[in-house]
Amino acid sequence: MVADPSLRDSIFHKSVVLLAQHSTAEGAFGLILNQPSEYTVGDMLKDESLSPLARIPVFVGGPVAREHLTFVVFSLSENNQLEYSIRISAEEAIERSQQSGVLVRAFSGYAGWNPGQLEEELDRNSWVTSPAPTDFLGKTHDVSLWGDTLKSLSPFHRLLSLCPTDPWLN
Repeated sequence: MVADPSLRDSIFHKSVVLLAQHSTAEGAFGLILNQPSEYTVGDMLKDESLSPLARIPVFVGGPVAREHLTFVVFSLSENNQLEYSIRISAEEAIERSQQSGVLVRAFSGYAGWNPGQLEEELDRNSWVTSPAPTDFLGKTHDVSLWGDTLKSLSPFHRLLSLCPTDPWLN
């Protein structure tokens, strides 16, 4: 999901969210993909056995449970579809980080929605839904991911990606 430019005053401003779980009865769970923090796993976990993960950047995954670190593995399937495994153990993250074609990320916190909340936001056009770009693993995962993802959707979305933070100031 890509945040609409109207989501200016929240943690979701210019964010790209991986919607990992969604149920009308249970709500939704996701991770913000393009908000790197200034920390690495090594800054947060001092255990020597986790040293192979020390240089992995930590991203702000969302406003909920920011004291928890979640490891995620991204890869491409044989037919070029993005695959991911969420909430893997540190040991599995170490193992997978040594494989080619795999991207391991760490996230502090997550994005969560109560039942019906995400549907209301989608009805208000607060989010643009999009499949993951096939070149996701090679993209820079910072605020530029937001604009790059929007630009790839349609000419209208390209214009949205160029919208200034506050168009009323122009």
